[in-house]
Amino acid sequence: MSPAVAQDPSKQALWEIESTHPDLVESVEAALRQVVDPEIGLNVVELGLVRNVKLEEEDKAHVTMIMTTPFCPYAPALLEMTRTKAAEALDKETSIAMGTEMWDLSFIEEGAGADWGLF
Repeated sequence: MSPAVAQDPSKQALWEIESTHPDLVESVEAALRQVVDPEIGLNVVELGLVRNVKLEEEDKAHVTMIMTTPFCPYAPALLEMTRTKAAEALDKETSIAMGTEMWDLSFIEEGAGADWGLF
């Protein structure tokens, strides 16, 4: 896989919170980096699984996340850990939904796949 594919802008997640509440991005991103896929060993941000984080109301947030495979055995646990970490970081009631976008290796952050020999 070429590095150009890994940097495809159409594969990058666009979190709504980046434009609406940029002051919260750093803390929620740091919290979500604590959620690690147990099979791959990379966190959900590095893998590009968290596709959106947004505030819906003053006291509510919503996260959209995808899995590396449609039948990921860890999906329920990863979704709940991600929801919990986002809720803690944002100090808001947080819901989570599994998106329908298909994941591929080009979603991985630049350099994060080096240990796997991917980039």
